[in-house]
Amino acid sequence: MAQDPKSLAAGQSQRQITAGVPLSIDENTPELFRPLSIRSVTLRNRICVSPTCMYSVASSGPLTGVMTPLYITTIGHNVFKGAALAMIEATGVQPNGRITPHCPGLWNDAQQTGLKSIVDFIHSQGGLCGVQLSHAGRKSSTQPPLVAQQLGKSSARASKEEGGWPDDVLGPSGGVEQSWDGKGLDPAGGYHIPRGMTELEIQDVVSNYAKAAQRAVKAGVDILEIHGAHGYLINQFLNPVTNRRTDRYGGSFENRVRLLLEAIIAVRAVIPKSMPLFVRLNCTDWTEQTEAGKKFGSWTEESTHKLIRMLPNLGVDLVDISSGGNYHSAKLNVFDGDHSHTAMALRIKKTLQEEGNKILIGTVGLITEANQARDLVQSDAKRGPGVDIISVGRQFLKEPDWVLKVASELGVEVAWPLQLERLRPGPIARI
Repeated sequence: MAQDPKSLAAGQSQRQITAGVPLSIDENTPELFRPLSIRSVTLRNRICVSPTCMYSVASSGPLTGVMTPLYITTIGHNVFKGAALAMIEATGVQPNGRITPHCPGLWNDAQQTGLKSIVDFIHSQGGLCGVQLSHAGRKSSTQPPLVAQQLGKSSARASKEEGGWPDDVLGPSGGVEQSWDGKGLDPAGGYHIPRGMTELEIQDVVSNYAKAAQRAVKAGVDILEIHGAHGYLINQFLNPVTNRRTDRYGGSFENRVRLLLEAIIAVRAVIPKSMPLFVRLNCTDWTEQTEAGKKFGSWTEESTHKLIRMLPNLGVDLVDISSGGNYHSAKLNVFDGDHSHTAMALRIKKTLQEEGNKILIGTVGLITEANQARDLVQSDAKRGPGVDIISVGRQFLKEPDWVLKVASELGVEVAWPLQLERLRPGPIARI
């Protein structure tokens, strides 16, 4: 008789919960491999799986937006081999908040159940699971990148026939010039024209962040992250280039950050006090030198500093630093700018520490080498403090055993998955 998968997972968690944990910790153990406690959870090391879009869930029918076992073979596999935290990709808090029709959501029971199966597996491997709650705003209702590439585009619109919602693409401001690539109705364009949100629609989004957070808690998630970067809805509100509103959600800095602050307050109110809350932010949108940036202002590193100072009192535990993706004419995009994320994160961490602000800082972007990862987290008397966690995406897609490789290269002896012990470099273990 086949054994129940839940029993297998339970047995696995009893036998093996420590992959990626040093077998001993002394003064020579790099901070990268030291545990980090945030509220009631403890990361077994400082290496996390960055939310990486897979665009692989059903776009219609009863399983729309429901996460599949693919997530076990991707991010779950990284946890099996030692990553401390797996953050699930941008998950729509409402149907028109998804990037593509093939992105996950968290607005109904079926999606909650699908998420729980992923969470249960990650827990069975001794890891932590997070979910990045998101609304794509004017970058929604697009095709998965692979489809766009087949059409010879970097982005392609998703029509109603393709599961999209071209008439319900939202942004802080609307109109032809607010299509993300600026091409409006041009057939060569890759984005729909957004309509400016009403205040009621803004409040619905805030409410749906809270409802999705409640579902995540019921599914057993350990950590939540609010996505405020990469040109999605919250990021669109932050930058005056993309936010031309004249009501209480536009204009001044205080008005432009209002949506994010309201979402944070709403989420924090419905999740346990013991649950960590992260926010991902663009340190800069790289729009300062654009014509629009010179005319309307921009979102800069100084803006990010100002915003982060407001977050500890709202119950945010960690800010994950990234950049780009909010404007087609920006100096750099998400992928071009990723070499700068880490330097910006270190500057922010140092400034905040000097101010006595204890909020944690994470970063992401082309982290591929062992020494690089170590140095990002390691505090240094001359350079200053390191970041608290690193998030790794593309490198995990290439090397699912990256945590074990990094440990080996740094000379840190860590626990391996029991099933792989005989592959450990050195004398063959008899298992």
